[in-house]
Amino acid sequence: MELSTLILRFFLTFIFTLIFGLERQRKHKPIGFGTFTFVAVGACALAVTAVTFEPINPLPLLSAIVTSIGFLGAGALIKTTDKIFGFTSAATIWLFAIFGLLIGVGEYFHGLVLYSTVWIVMSLDSIFQKKGLGSYQRRITIQTNRIIENEDIQLVLGKQKTKTKTGRNGI
Repeated sequence: MELSTLILRFFLTFIFTLIFGLERQRKHKPIGFGTFTFVAVGACALAVTAVTFEPINPLPLLSAIVTSIGFLGAGALIKTTDKIFGFTSAATIWLFAIFGLLIGVGEYFHGLVLYSTVWIVMSLDSIFQKKGLGSYQRRITIQTNRIIENEDIQLVLGKQKTKTKTGRNGI
């Protein structure tokens, strides 16, 4: 492989992943630019190595990369008492490993389509989050020293329909 091709593949992987990782970092997500960049550039390096040393059948090394990145993504999941967070981070880490693989084997068009798709999904996800749709619904816990009726809560919150859950200490 020519040096210019190698540099182009690493440069494209680095720049595109860095841009995405910086956006995630700006939003204070658990996985930022460093992790995304390392995963994608590492996958790109292994893809280049696979097609250089095994040009006839690079698939065993490439499939091992895709599988092993799943373990890294699983580490991005955060479990609380009633919810699990980090699925988007885990999925994007896996996708950016594949992005690095695609660029590393010279599939620029496929890599850019994948990259564009990720940005579209993340943009829609931000819109849904701002509108409070899906899993982005906010939970408010109110502790009081007396029982408060649902009507009083609705008056304070200014909503006609409020879902409430009554616990031992009131609402």
